[in-house]
Amino acid sequence: MIKRIATAAVLIPVVLLLVLKAPLYVLAIVAGAIALLTVAEFLKLVPHYGVQPMALATYAFVALFFAFVVVVSTNRTPLDETAAVLYGLAVAAALAPFVFLTLGMRRAELATGYPAAAASVFAFAYIAIPMTLLVELRHLAAGAIWTIYTLLVVWAGDIFAYFVGKSLGRHRMSPRISPNKTWEGAVASVLASVIIGTLWIQHQPGISPALLRIGLIDRPGGMWGQEQPSLWPIILLSAVVNIAAQLGDLVESLIKRGAGVKDSGTILPGHGGMLDRIDAMLFAVPVVWAYGAWRLLQ
Repeated sequence: MIKRIATAAVLIPVVLLLVLKAPLYVLAIVAGAIALLTVAEFLKLVPHYGVQPMALATYAFVALFFAFVVVVSTNRTPLDETAAVLYGLAVAAALAPFVFLTLGMRRAELATGYPAAAASVFAFAYIAIPMTLLVELRHLAAGAIWTIYTLLVVWAGDIFAYFVGKSLGRHRMSPRISPNKTWEGAVASVLASVIIGTLWIQHQPGISPALLRIGLIDRPGGMWGQEQPSLWPIILLSAVVNIAAQLGDLVESLIKRGAGVKDSGTILPGHGGMLDRIDAMLFAVPVVWAYGAWRLLQ
């Protein structure tokens, strides 16, 4: 527990400062590095399923894609940058099966080609796409506020699920996949996310100007009166983001339990691996990005 708290105490300020202050291309570089570390952890789990992954090819594919995202992120025109990244994402997602299946044809044992290709395509979809959408979320209108919102909603839900589940949990939610998760903890998680997320957005008329005054955000990154959504959509969004985050946690537990391991890695003391730390974000970020993109179209 002490290691877990100490790691969080160091990482949380760094993450918040990165989201609020760093240029977009720097955030893209960091997102790419995290994606590569997470993909590496995922591919180390794959052999437990009897699949020998195309590790180097997968790293190269993900690295090249994020190199594209970094280059495009230096563009000063927000709409062009967003359109270019989304176009590149669509092309990469469409090409990935063909690239890895083609590489699979070169294997001496042909029966291993398809499973290995499937693992690589899944790694790209499961990890690289959400990390790309995190960069794009930061680039949307009020992007700094929405990115912090996502982090707060996921973190609040995770903390309350842990402590309420541990102290009051009686009814196990998914004993085969994650024996420690309870329905009591899950309900507390949803309520915490709704409360924290709603308070964060509803108090933006005061928070954004304060962050602007101390230089932590620029004006496009904040949320101002005319941009503030009404109460009920934020309550609903916070609940949906929390449910997505809990599903992300369960999916990663499924992958680990099927592989017979406790943690995806050891890079973060007290937290396990990088995949252990961002599993909920991988499902939550696309939800918030979709909502933000939808708001732009209104």
